[in-house]
Amino acid sequence: MLDTRRVRPATLRPRRDGLREMGDWRLAVDIGGTFTDIVLLDGDTGSVQVEKTLTTPAAPLDAVRSGITGLLARTGVRPEEIVAPIVHATTLITNALIEGKTGRAALVTTAGFADTLLIRDEHRYDMYDLQIEFPEPPVPRDLTFEVDERSTAQGIVERAPTVDEMDFLADQLCDSGVESVAVCFINSYVNPTNERLVAVHVRERLGIPVCVSAEISPQIREYPRMMTAACNAATMPVIGPYLDELRKWLASEGFGGSVLMMLSNGGVVSAEDAAQAPVRLVESGPAAGALAARWYARRLGEKRLLAFDMGGTTAKATLIEQFEPDLVNTFEVARMYRFKKGSGFPVSVPSVDLVEIGAGGGSLARVDQFGLLKVGPESAGAEPGPACYAQGGSVPAVTDADLLLGLLDADGFLGGDMPLDASLAEESIGVVADDLGMTTIETAAGIHEVVNQNMAAAARMHGVERGVDLRGVTILAFGGAGPVHACGVADLLESDRVVFPVNASVLSAFGTLVSPVRIDLARSMPRPMDGLDETERDDLLGELRDEGRRVLMAAGVHEDSVVFRYGIDARYEGQGNEITIWVGDGDNWTVPMADVRMAFEEEYRRIYGLAIPGVGIEVITWRLAATAESAEVEPALVSAAPAGEVRHVRTRPVVFDRGSTPEDTPVYRREALAPGMRFSGPAVVEERETTSVIRPGWAVEVADDGSLIATRGSR
Repeated sequence: MLDTRRVRPATLRPRRDGLREMGDWRLAVDIGGTFTDIVLLDGDTGSVQVEKTLTTPAAPLDAVRSGITGLLARTGVRPEEIVAPIVHATTLITNALIEGKTGRAALVTTAGFADTLLIRDEHRYDMYDLQIEFPEPPVPRDLTFEVDERSTAQGIVERAPTVDEMDFLADQLCDSGVESVAVCFINSYVNPTNERLVAVHVRERLGIPVCVSAEISPQIREYPRMMTAACNAATMPVIGPYLDELRKWLASEGFGGSVLMMLSNGGVVSAEDAAQAPVRLVESGPAAGALAARWYARRLGEKRLLAFDMGGTTAKATLIEQFEPDLVNTFEVARMYRFKKGSGFPVSVPSVDLVEIGAGGGSLARVDQFGLLKVGPESAGAEPGPACYAQGGSVPAVTDADLLLGLLDADGFLGGDMPLDASLAEESIGVVADDLGMTTIETAAGIHEVVNQNMAAAARMHGVERGVDLRGVTILAFGGAGPVHACGVADLLESDRVVFPVNASVLSAFGTLVSPVRIDLARSMPRPMDGLDETERDDLLGELRDEGRRVLMAAGVHEDSVVFRYGIDARYEGQGNEITIWVGDGDNWTVPMADVRMAFEEEYRRIYGLAIPGVGIEVITWRLAATAESAEVEPALVSAAPAGEVRHVRTRPVVFDRGSTPEDTPVYRREALAPGMRFSGPAVVEERETTSVIRPGWAVEVADDGSLIATRGSR
């Protein structure tokens, strides 16, 4: 489907009038925790070229610059030939919040509410843990400032801050040496006047980035709204300078395209809008992978598909239903405990519904206080990386275990550009083996098994939360380490089919090229459904449409291409939680409220098994999705099957299970496999950026697009 075998020099194509025109080149970037991926797509032929390089956490642009330069040099494409927008996904925001490496941000709030981030919502994610811990908020208490202002729940401004009070606040912020500021006042989701007044004053006085909660998350409930604004302010100094550097470098090199950033909801917006709301980028990279899985699900005709993305730092699982990933309106970032809801930062921005755990190629193995083998969530990342990277790492990682088991080729990693040191891997695993009283190979197999169990458990949890039994669900395996572990995870999930797409290692970057331009907006305006003032509703939705149209036009979308969809968060009167339903599309709201009531009751009945007759319904939040579809991508098919049978290039001993003996396993080159070819496991299929491991008992057929379709039989 994405044919990397044909590397042809870039040329200006001849036209019938004798002039030459530029090709339709599209470039995508995905910064991961361990590797940075670059994808170059020829929109005319569908061929794709890729580059993978180690991420440089201290200076992320270095890896991006190196990867793009290397890829263009290898393919012969000149920067000025790339005039389409460059689409970018990143984990910079996620990693900054998880590691606490954010900017020095301040929070300005209403007098009496300075402790909101510490009080949280008073929920305990583990009611029996007497030493329960919560993550430190992104803005500390000593950088939280109060302003004597007040608006009512109806939006009436009872007290506006004076100029003297705002001058005093600006002096305090200046003396604190902050790099950015979040302003979050009580009830500002109804009337943001005071927030904007203070934000303008501070911005003019200090000249630093300022965000207001009424623009980032104008929704009811002050704690998640304040946390969202605080996370946004804390990451503005991280993403802003990077995007400025990136755009300056692209301009200096002669690139003609703008930069679009991937959002957590699976859409893309302009870099300028992303810099103002970086919290919307928290799940940027995983969302790109989910959109790639959506694209594949449609091509494969798989209405239900489990996207399994295992990279160097984390593993992600996303369930595709009816060819689409689900969206959630709030999610948590930087959880202290992976399955403990409430142990992280709740942010009120739409995101692709996925589960993410610390289980990647760089996840570190250790023996806990009970003498049990544990893997992750700590990761070696790109610096120093697994021990076998020979960059100073000494704690064994999953990649070290995979190397010792024979699943990876030490001399073929990244096509030989980054050889691995098996002796360092063996030495690091030997330390853990001694603690366990096991052999080095047994310990390596144990590490491989534990990380597979961790990922399968996370996927099951994701399925349970969605009410889906994952047994029999087709798995799409991608990410640098995903194809190595996919069959093992499929065995644990009792899945009988795994798809290994071409360019699986960089599929998230490819996903940015098939993502729509999209922004999801929401604003709380609690109103009873019966007797609703439709003019008030239409005015609010009109403002959301104007904002959605502005964001999409800033990303290069023509005004006529913008499509609007409407939704609501509603509940029965007296309840404390809402459900979301989508109720129509078009340039205006046209759905009768009686139909909205029926849709709400149907969805409520689906979730809870019943509806509640005779109780009023109230709408809490109004939602709007503004979208414009991306350009169609028609991938190149691989060449026809050559005469003769599929041949392996060599064999090597591979250990597939703990306690088993090494099996002499055929090794195939991915570029030598053509449509229609078949072979059985055990087998290893190597390509430059990743390795696909076919376990014993699995059989493979090469599809027309070059994907490997593995099916499970009996061993």
